Amino acid sequence: MFESILLPDLLLLAFPFIVIGSRLFCDFRSAFPWRVANIGFILIFIMLNMIPLASGEGHFFIFNWRLDDFGVLMREVFMVSAILGIWLSKDYFEHGADGKPQMHQIAEYIGAIAFATFGAFTVVSACDLLTFFLGLEIATIPMYALTAWNKKDQMGSEAATKYILMGSVATAFELFGFSYLYGFSGSLFFNDIASAVATNSTSPLLWVSILFLFSGIGFKLTLFPFYTWAPDVYEGAPTPVTAVLSVTSKATAIAFLAVLVFGPLAAVQEQMSPLIALLAATTLLVGNLGALKQTRLRRFMAYSSISQAGYIMIALLGPAEIGKSAIVYYMFIYAVANYLAFFVFGIIGHHREETFASLRGLSKQNPALAIALAIAMFSLAGIPPLAGFFGKFHLFFAGATTGHYFLVAFAVINNVLALFYYIQLIKSAWIDEPEGTLSSLRLNRRQRLIIIMLSIAVVALGFVPFLSNNIFAGFTF
Repeated sequence: MFESILLPDLLLLAFPFIVIGSRLFCDFRSAFPWRVANIGFILIFIMLNMIPLASGEGHFFIFNWRLDDFGVLMREVFMVSAILGIWLSKDYFEHGADGKPQMHQIAEYIGAIAFATFGAFTVVSACDLLTFFLGLEIATIPMYALTAWNKKDQMGSEAATKYILMGSVATAFELFGFSYLYGFSGSLFFNDIASAVATNSTSPLLWVSILFLFSGIGFKLTLFPFYTWAPDVYEGAPTPVTAVLSVTSKATAIAFLAVLVFGPLAAVQEQMSPLIALLAATTLLVGNLGALKQTRLRRFMAYSSISQAGYIMIALLGPAEIGKSAIVYYMFIYAVANYLAFFVFGIIGHHREETFASLRGLSKQNPALAIALAIAMFSLAGIPPLAGFFGKFHLFFAGATTGHYFLVAFAVINNVLALFYYIQLIKSAWIDEPEGTLSSLRLNRRQRLIIIMLSIAVVALGFVPFLSNNIFAGFTF
């Protein structure tokens, strides 16, 4: 039984070597590695869904690898991101987009995504600080390479350089935090750290470590004031890499915080709540204000991603059961809506620049794409009855459960502000007239199918809480 439960993790660990090895049996331009990745990633996702959820602390392997309900569900989020990421990427290996050259080495590219996904798996499985840190770095380092995947693209090289430099500083902060936490508790294991925190919650070493850890992970989660890298990296990286980065990196970072806040640091969650609330509120405000002046689609999505991080942080203020459920549910919704938007932007980018101006006249030229774009934006804005509304409601409910009504009210007001800039993008697609003649938009059968599927998913996920109580009440993490 244990071997079957661990099989998805082991298969994902071996998968980069399988995909890269498949290059030995085909031409370098062949789509065979992409097909192998499709089969493998979907198989892993199916296997994860077959793992029975069980209450309690979950299953432990080799003392420092845990498989619990939260870990299984977040694994599914990571795999959804990996699957959609390679689906979005395929066209970029066939021709360039948005002025960027065609991408190459698809097998190695998929291998990097698989390594990053396994790092995310490690973060939600770790039971000690060393494994925890290694997982976070395994999830991050491939992203540096992916950002600069287009060697001939100067913007990508500049973005990757900035990303690496700031990421190195963030890693140093994380290591400082872990070292102080180890010095405080005298142990690497979460259970021992939790006991030390419960018995000595006022130690200066503990609070120094918490400040360092939040500073380090704030970089990866794009929290204020650690978000400055995001607009440049989102703009400079290839569009499919930006999509993977916006979902996988964010999901890994919030899982990292959830494991800490609801695990070894649970005894001081209430004392940490002012810090969490401050980070959430300032991140919301900065992200929403920054998005108002954007004209480039990927920079716009960068600031949208920053504000979404603020909303997600509110879940960390709630009880563990409600907070973890809110995070899992919202990350599924965010992943699907975000990728839907990037699929539309990608199709636009293959024929035009990825700007607001390129969206003008879209409703007349291709109504299906305009509808899909509106669904994605309204979901990210939290408009009922789309899934984003119910996801944000659950995040706000987690914060309200512990009495953070002012922060919830502030988040709702910011959501109104967010609605304004999301509507600006929809206005460009549905109301504004194009300047001159626009180039035609051609969609292949795969692109149409994926956009239809994601559009339906954004709507359907909003009804999941009404069809099943698993998300809201069925889990005891």
